[in-house]
Amino acid sequence: MSELGEFWAKTVKLVDEKLDELIPSDHVEPKRLHSAIRWSVFAGGKRLRPALLIATGKMFGADEQKMLNTAAAVEMIHTYSLIHDDLPAMDNDSLRRGRATCHVKFDEATAILAGDCLQVLAFSAIAKDKNLRDEIKVAVIAELAEAATKMARGQQLDLEAEKKRISFAELEEIHKNKTGAMICFSVRAGAMIAEVKSDVLEKLTRYASLLGLLFQITDDLLDVTQSTETLGKTAGKDLIAEKATYPSFYGIEKTRRLAEEAYLNTIKILEDIDADTSLLQAFANFILHRNK
Repeated sequence: MSELGEFWAKTVKLVDEKLDELIPSDHVEPKRLHSAIRWSVFAGGKRLRPALLIATGKMFGADEQKMLNTAAAVEMIHTYSLIHDDLPAMDNDSLRRGRATCHVKFDEATAILAGDCLQVLAFSAIAKDKNLRDEIKVAVIAELAEAATKMARGQQLDLEAEKKRISFAELEEIHKNKTGAMICFSVRAGAMIAEVKSDVLEKLTRYASLLGLLFQITDDLLDVTQSTETLGKTAGKDLIAEKATYPSFYGIEKTRRLAEEAYLNTIKILEDIDADTSLLQAFANFILHRNK
């Protein structure tokens, strides 16, 4: 197993254990709500954002225990966004991570509440973390609130862009918010917990922004090049909904070249950071080759 594979497997285990601790049991009332939350959280996601957070913090010597609550929090926010994204009022999808979406498995009202609860539980997880100094907790909570707001803003812009011909700048604005904000938060939060200097944080922010761009480009490619079985979610949904995507702008081959370019720019930034950036490089490489 590669260095990234070993790190990721360990991180998934630790984060899942922390999520299990922080999320109420499905034996606790209201059982249906807690079952819906757990159905969505423990559906087998890759935990990319928590892994990025912990990898960044460890790169600068942060204690793993100081990062676990925040890592779990970012996964809660991500899962809440997926639950709401799949709702009939949004993307109206029936499949997520290879199984029924939350509103299909339970019902629409329960899915909405499951997302609401996850969002609040995320902020609670950081606020109650005894491993972090109060100043760090406040800074991380504020950062997460801003990223979650940007994510919602990006979703609104995405909905408004359906069936319209928008500019490339507008496309980038959608994805910088909808996808990039939480990826950027993950890297920045790990660095903030490690208390890195401001110049290093600025470089890591540029890395994370480009990584978010790379993720979205490859995600758009996957939607048009992979099957539903491979993706674990409905393939071709972007095309059916006439969403603004990189392939719809440039076609598949040019979009692949854009992904390569974003990858190289991402790696270039890491060369200016005085630390072992091998894991962050490996994440970029993994994201680039998701569509191969």
